[in-house]
Parts: sequence; C-alpha cells; structure tokens
Amino acid sequence: MDRIRRALDLARVERAQAAIPAPEATDAGPAPAPAPAPEVRSPPEGNPPAVISYVRSHVFTPSAELLERNRIFGPGSSEPAAVAYRMLRTQVLQRMDANGWLTLGIFSPGPEDGKTTTAINLAVSLAGDQLHTVLLVEFDFKRPTLASRFGFSAETGSDDALTGEAGVQDCLYHPEGFDRLILMPARSTLNNSSELLSGPRCRSMVSEMRSRYPGRIILFDLPPVLAADDALSFAPLVECGLVVAAEGRTRRTDLLRTVEVLNKTPLVGTVLNRAADAPTGY
Repeated sequence: MDRIRRALDLARVERAQAAIPAPEATDAGPAPAPAPAPEVRSPPEGNPPAVISYVRSHVFTPSAELLERNRIFGPGSSEPAAVAYRMLRTQVLQRMDANGWLTLGIFSPGPEDGKTTTAINLAVSLAGDQLHTVLLVEFDFKRPTLASRFGFSAETGSDDALTGEAGVQDCLYHPEGFDRLILMPARSTLNNSSELLSGPRCRSMVSEMRSRYPGRIILFDLPPVLAADDALSFAPLVECGLVVAAEGRTRRTDLLRTVEVLNKTPLVGTVLNRAADAPTGY
C-alpha cells in the first residue's frame, strides 16, 4: 500500500512539474463522410439532454444480476463503490472542463489492474451528469470484454469500424436504464491493432466521433501500457488520460514507467484500485 501511494505521489509531482501541451489536431487520413441522421434526438441547445431518444444505436436491456456480478453500478446506486466513482467523475469533469477536453484514455501498467471496470463505471457516472452524453469505446483488441460484461452480442464493433467493414454509426449500443451512455465494444481481436490504432482511419474515426456530437465525452478503454504498444500508438489521439493501478499488484517501477512513457499525454489523475483500507475494495 505504502509503495503504491509513494509511487502515485511521485507521479503526481512529476506531472505537475512538466508543462505538457495538449496534442495538436491531426488532419491525416480521409475526411469523414457527411454525418447521417443524428444518433440521438436531444432538447434545444442550452438545455441538458434529460431525455434522449436513440434512433440509430442498437438498444439492449442488460441483466441486473450480470451487472452486479461484473461490478457495474447503475445510475443512482447507493453502493459505496458507486459513490466513489461519482467522486472520481466530479474530479475528472472539473479537470477536463477546465481545459476544454472531451477525449480521455483509460490506461494501466498491466493486466488485472481494474482498468476496464474503472472505465465502465466512470462512463456510467459521467453519463449521470445531465450536461453530458458519454461514449465508451473499447480499443482493447488484446482482450475485449465490454460486450460480455454488459451481456450482449455485438453484431459489429470498433474492430469492424477500424478495418473499414462498418461505419461508426453501425457499431453503437445503448444499454436501457443508462441514460446518455453509448457503448462501442470490440467484437474480436486484431493482430495488427497497434498499426491500425496509429493509422489514418483511426484518426478519421476519432475526428468523426468528436465532431458529430459536440460536447460528448469520449472514453477509450485501451490495452495495458506495458503489455503492448497499442496504448502508446493511440495516446496522441486523446487529449488527456487516467491511469489505473491496483494495490498489491502494480509494481512501483511499472507505475513510474507508465507515467514516463505517457509524458506527452496530460494525465487528469490516477486511480488506486483494490485498496485494502477501503471498505468496498475500491
């Protein structure tokens, strides 16, 4: 516990001392096609999208039992872990809003650090803020689990969009009961994922997702930083990042190495997962 906390404190100091500019916009790759009919219908500008009618996304109803088994906390949950995620949401929102950022990469040093669980519950909590809609994109093509955690089968996914076999609008899924939240799961693994994530089509996809729905927060769930080069290949395309570490699992050297290699990506903070002194284990 002390080792992780020292590492986190040191990482925060190092990040505070570094003046890191936000990544420049990239115009590489083909221009995105004209947007089709809106994915959602929302109220007039200036009003929060309290009620949204999804007209393009695939809508499904997740099992409450499955969500509980997978530690996914629905909107309004009073569980201590859900409260902690809402506190995380507030801090992340404040830092992103202060800089005008809308794209956030979820990073971790290694596997089993709780990265995907954190990404899902942070997305759910962010969607609970009525001033924002949220898109959670799974770009972990080494071990995609987003669809299975929510209990649905994806007909098309982010891998299909990335390889040009489907359009972005065809790969979006909305879980009923999770207002303002859209998922883009990965349907299968990709052998050349790092090349695709740094390629022109991925840049075009991110540009399309950002421009089609102004004000939408986009979270990207990425493979562990030290396990493959996917996360580093994609990092220049996000405006900021969040690093997830696990007490008793993440080594101090791995955490510091992760922060070091992400030096060009502004970090909004770090999350210590599975803390022994937290009553809920988060």
